[in-house]
Amino acid sequence: MAKVKLTKTEMKAQSDALKRFQRFLPMLQLKKQQLQAEIAGIAAKAEETAAREKAARAELDGWVGLFATDETQLEGLVKVKKINTGSANIADVAIPTFGSIDAETKEIDAWATPAWLDDAAEAAKNIVSLREERAVYDEQLRLVSEELQKTSQRVNLFEKVKIPECKEAIRVIKIALGDEQTAAVTRGKIAKSRSPES
Repeated sequence: MAKVKLTKTEMKAQSDALKRFQRFLPMLQLKKQQLQAEIAGIAAKAEETAAREKAARAELDGWVGLFATDETQLEGLVKVKKINTGSANIADVAIPTFGSIDAETKEIDAWATPAWLDDAAEAAKNIVSLREERAVYDEQLRLVSEELQKTSQRVNLFEKVKIPECKEAIRVIKIALGDEQTAAVTRGKIAKSRSPES
């Protein structure tokens, strides 16, 4: 704790600071709880998207033999042109939101290619979309987790450092001012007893 002046002015400053810290602490604690809840929600969405992606990949397992027969038809079948994202705000944290992907499917000659190639292109587009959606959730998780860490540090700073420091400073100032007042009364009595009028 920094050295404090033992004056009434300093006591008022410390009291004001204590009130300010005690007023902001509940807001920070609420923000911390909100961020923790959001992290849990984002993690659940990310897991659900990962499960959907895994299921979509599992559906392709039956096609592996078909893919192996003619890989040249699969090269560049689906190309992502753009990932459409938006923006949202969670507890003063700007996070990206997933919209969709703009994917380009290679033109398929219906007479020269197998019939399953259209379905393979759609399945690949779906998997790419799910992968990009999961990547957006991962970024949301990273941003919200960083804000949670900062907020937790602020809560700890207020709870464990600033508020106790102010309380201790006020206690020390009160003792010093009380001692000073007692000494002044004692000096007054001594002076009064020494004065010729008593």
